[in-house]
Amino acid sequence: MKTYAVETEWTASDLALLEDLKKAEALLPADAPRALLSIRLSVLTEDTTSPVRQELDLRLLAREKGCRVVGIASDLNVSATKVPPWKRKELGEWLNNRAPEFDVLLFWKLDRFIRRMSDLSTMIEWCERYGKNLVSKNDSIDLESTVGRMMVTLIGGIAEIEAANTSTRVASLWDYTRTQDAWFVGKPAYGFVTTKKNGKPSLAIEPNAYKALHWARRMALRGVSARRMALCLVRSGLMSPGLTTSTLLRRLRNPALMGYRVEENKNGGVRRSKLILGHDGKPIRVADPIFTKEEYDELQEAIDRRGKNQPQRQTHGATQFLGVLTCVDCTSNMTVHVTTNKFGQYQYLRCQKCKSGGLGAPDPQGVYDVLVNDVLRVLGDFPVQVREYAQGAEARAEVKRLEEAIAYYMTGLEPGGRYTKTRFTQEQAEKTLDKLTDELSAIDPETTQDRWTLVHNGKTFREVWESGGMEAMAEDLRRVGVTCEVTRTKVKGVRAPSVHLRLKIPRDVRERLVIKGDDFAAKL
Repeated sequence: MKTYAVETEWTASDLALLEDLKKAEALLPADAPRALLSIRLSVLTEDTTSPVRQELDLRLLAREKGCRVVGIASDLNVSATKVPPWKRKELGEWLNNRAPEFDVLLFWKLDRFIRRMSDLSTMIEWCERYGKNLVSKNDSIDLESTVGRMMVTLIGGIAEIEAANTSTRVASLWDYTRTQDAWFVGKPAYGFVTTKKNGKPSLAIEPNAYKALHWARRMALRGVSARRMALCLVRSGLMSPGLTTSTLLRRLRNPALMGYRVEENKNGGVRRSKLILGHDGKPIRVADPIFTKEEYDELQEAIDRRGKNQPQRQTHGATQFLGVLTCVDCTSNMTVHVTTNKFGQYQYLRCQKCKSGGLGAPDPQGVYDVLVNDVLRVLGDFPVQVREYAQGAEARAEVKRLEEAIAYYMTGLEPGGRYTKTRFTQEQAEKTLDKLTDELSAIDPETTQDRWTLVHNGKTFREVWESGGMEAMAEDLRRVGVTCEVTRTKVKGVRAPSVHLRLKIPRDVRERLVIKGDDFAAKL
């Protein structure tokens, strides 16, 4: 089994066929249906069809149907079971943002395109909404026919059953291995590495991790903060530079450190691990322990004691404009930090990469207020526009009707034509011809094309943000790519630095502010 590499798959005969097909496309009329080719492959084996073969077969299919190929959405090393069409890198871009550019979506086989009935149903609904067609090279699938619609549902069900069978086999393997004391598959918890023991796969303690964890335990028992421990561990080289406080605490709270098998506890929205019990109701030991049960329990009590003094988390996070406020020196995000001492509790903004977090900016709310006023002044009066899809099929049909009617009357008004026999019939025909010509001239050519249109809902962003609060504004600023550089300058004789804000707004901010509806937002 090998991963597909595009550069090595095209042969001389493939390239020659591709050139012939492109020449045939050049002879198609201007109004020929536009085809998008969808190519997908998880891995390339002797039993699978290469992406090159898929593309050439689909180009041949496009030629048979008189379609012009306008694009190729090639998503390789992508699972159709795990990733639906609208979330794939290339096909997703076409479906979400380039729908006006094609009329029919061609794919090699249904299981190359989709493997879940719910995803198939979603795509059929999307095609109906946008006036697109789905056509398969090797299945009787064509949404323009009743039989084709029935076949797409039937074959989709078979593909989902096959995917479910594969999923069941994988789940069964995991269910078996999680009850064994040998380590067959999976990534071991921090502190352990895979090895062989008595010919069986097992886990061994990693020496540096052992040192780091025991040092962290001793510091926790002394009341040292997790943040301080993380900094020391990184500086010592015992843990990687990317270590965060939350990661360190998660490692220290993992019951796997006692040598037991664990699984992720998905309840409560917090990442935690819990013990897996064997058939005898006892934890399953898979390795020598890094901590004894007494050592582990003492560590948890120490972490809990320290944690009780921490302030309660805010509903929307401590930092209101996270991802918008950045440090002018290190470009990292500004975040709110809380310090508690005998005089009270203090909040201040600081960055993540400057030494010691840089100069702390007190009064985060004051910084937010300045940012809000600046944003309202610059962007508040922009109209809220929503992108909507407009089909040109109705306008095209009307243009065709008018052109045929005009041709009919022009033929009738030629010498010897049916309308030249009497003066009355000629005058009436000329009036009708003028009327038809005026109607044709009044049709905007743009309305005959499938296109995105911008609809103003009557509100400005100022109104939206004033009703939605800072959360709504922050979400829009992140979506658009607006950032605010924070400069902190030391003032002689004053503990708190002076703070200056500078908005950085993209040149195409008006286009970016357009709200683009997500047709697949509610889909998993």
